[in-house]
Amino acid sequence: MGIPEYWWPYLYQYGVGGVVFVIGLALILGYRSCNLSRREDRFWLGVLVFGFAWYAGIHLLWYLAALYVLPATPTGGPPA
Repeated sequence: MGIPEYWWPYLYQYGVGGVVFVIGLALILGYRSCNLSRREDRFWLGVLVFGFAWYAGIHLLWYLAALYVLPATPTGGPPA
């Protein structure tokens, strides 16, 4: 069984992108560019994390709609 190949682009984009995102956040926090004791900095850090999750979620909904709501196969399922 395994992951169907039409999921690989999504997993690559948000897997590799997520690793780069986390490295960027670690650098920001490591160099103390973001002071978590300040309310404004905590807010913007939350905006960054929420924005990444939100965008990945919206993209996931588009993937699911393309596969299951608007299928390209006459059987109504995802492509084989």
